[in-house]
Amino acid sequence: MDNSLPTGNEPPKEQAEMKSRWKLMVRDWFNALIIAAVLVVLLQTYVFNLSKVKGESMQPTLHDQDRLFVDKIVYAFANPKRGEVVILEDPSPDVGRQFLVKRIVAVPGDEVEIRERKLLVNGVEQSERYTDIWIEDDKPVHVFLEKDEYFVLGDNRHHEKSKDSRRFGPVKRDTIIGRADFILWPPHNFRWL
Repeated sequence: MDNSLPTGNEPPKEQAEMKSRWKLMVRDWFNALIIAAVLVVLLQTYVFNLSKVKGESMQPTLHDQDRLFVDKIVYAFANPKRGEVVILEDPSPDVGRQFLVKRIVAVPGDEVEIRERKLLVNGVEQSERYTDIWIEDDKPVHVFLEKDEYFVLGDNRHHEKSKDSRRFGPVKRDTIIGRADFILWPPHNFRWL
């Protein structure tokens, strides 16, 4: 039994075999890295994403620079529900491709009213545990949501603190990118939404 280690003085045939094994190993690692990169891109495009909160429109629930885990595939199997925090494309004209984080407060078929600083859905005043203030807008809202329309608000209801359906109206279903499931970062803010 030969337990000798390569010395570098091996015959040319053995050197060629070692070189060939080295090339195969490098090729295998390169292929694995390519496959991993493709999987990450596909997962982030179609399954989940990490989003960063910018601004104060969702306070007190979310804060500037919080990182959210966003489930992008959930709405392929179910419709958005009242109370869910979602990421959506800003429907405002002339803003380019920007994203907003908002809470769904009404779903298709609902009647939404904002009057006397209160949110009413289907004639019932909403008790919203996730906000700490009455709506501070002077402009009353009264809208009936059509098929595939959602009414979204920021949790921060102070005057002009949230760009939401009070400003741009109901949003279409196809503008909703995914559901924010939990705060991932910073660790001391980690919680399910």
